[in-house]
Amino acid sequence: MSLPRNTVCLWFDQDALEAAQFYARTFPDSTVGTVHRAPADYPAGRAGQVMTVEFTVAGVPCIGLNGGPAFPQTEAFSFQILTEDQAETDRLWHAVIADGGQPSACGWCKDRWGVSWQITPRALIEAITDPDPAAARRAFLAMMEMGRIDIDAIQRARHAAG
Repeated sequence: MSLPRNTVCLWFDQDALEAAQFYARTFPDSTVGTVHRAPADYPAGRAGQVMTVEFTVAGVPCIGLNGGPAFPQTEAFSFQILTEDQAETDRLWHAVIADGGQPSACGWCKDRWGVSWQITPRALIEAITDPDPAAARRAFLAMMEMGRIDIDAIQRARHAAG
């Protein structure tokens, strides 16, 4: 077995495989790898149940651990996914919040397992880092009013007469 030197480990109650499969279907450059089953009973499960799942999300190696309900996901960790246009932004945003996920502010949302995602259009990063501080400020303030990022609205704010 050849594991990367650095791997993100995400703790799930019992749905690591289902989550990994969803991520692989939803995000480009994402796959499900090896599924490891418990060789014996353990506090959160029984022998033969899925214990860990190796997977990749947008090129980032991860392990999903079925550890039981003790440690739910929080916003302290999130995946930031850079998108190229509004169609990709909308597709990913809606996929993440479907089936029990939750929208949040400024491009953030949670999937049904509580994992946080930042669905971030490249145009947003360019706008809030504009060398013109007034343009960057307008774009930033527009973003602060949004849930899902609206690229046209960001661009209108960025290029508005100051």
